[in-house]
Amino acid sequence: MTATDVLAELQQRCQQAILDGDPLPGLFVGEGAGMGGGFDIYLNAYRARLTAALRDNYPVLLRAIGDDAFAALAGAYIDSHPSSFRSIRWFGDSLAGFLAASPEHLPHPSLVDLARMDWATRSAFDAADAELLAAADLATLQPEDWARRCFRTLPSLRVLPLSWQIEPIWKALDADPLASSDEPQYLQHVLLVWRPRLECRWRSAAPLEAGVLEALSQGASFAECCTLIADSGDAEPARTAAGFLQNWIAEGLLARD
Repeated sequence: MTATDVLAELQQRCQQAILDGDPLPGLFVGEGAGMGGGFDIYLNAYRARLTAALRDNYPVLLRAIGDDAFAALAGAYIDSHPSSFRSIRWFGDSLAGFLAASPEHLPHPSLVDLARMDWATRSAFDAADAELLAAADLATLQPEDWARRCFRTLPSLRVLPLSWQIEPIWKALDADPLASSDEPQYLQHVLLVWRPRLECRWRSAAPLEAGVLEALSQGASFAECCTLIADSGDAEPARTAAGFLQNWIAEGLLARD
């Protein structure tokens, strides 16, 4: 075995020991007990850094359940989902699903939606920038061109199905860590999250509007959106589509081509 092979094996064993949270017997040879104690620094730092990333990515969930409960959740998540990203920013992408499947960490089912909203707002904030579509950009569009015209949603747009009305408590805790709120009510609905400029925005949306936005994000034309609206039973699909378009431009939901 060459020196390169020995180094590669040692690196792999170090990585596995850090992931397992337990130094492997014989990992350090001839260094004495002190070396094992030094290695504990790496073991603790790995988990502490990942926990800090989760705290940063889920600030409202953290405030909702408290430091101790969040630390326990983070530890269990780290054990189950070792980091696989080059950037620690994206660590925690499966936390909502993990929370939903972990009743011991879930005092109330609405916490799953709280986690999903946390992640949606953070990912929207980090999404690519785009120049916003303005009403003036459509001034030169000819009547015969409307049918095949495609409108592009912002890269930051997230269409988020929720089962609980968690927006009031999310807003309260986002503004004040010590805020209190009534228990969320069960309500299946759709939340739109996007970042038109420097700050994220969000609001609820009716299923039809959310469906049309998702169709747009997949490349649907204006005519195809009108057909989708007509299939819902709307008697004036073109008027409804035009109303959606007007609101989306005003809210900064659409990007300029």
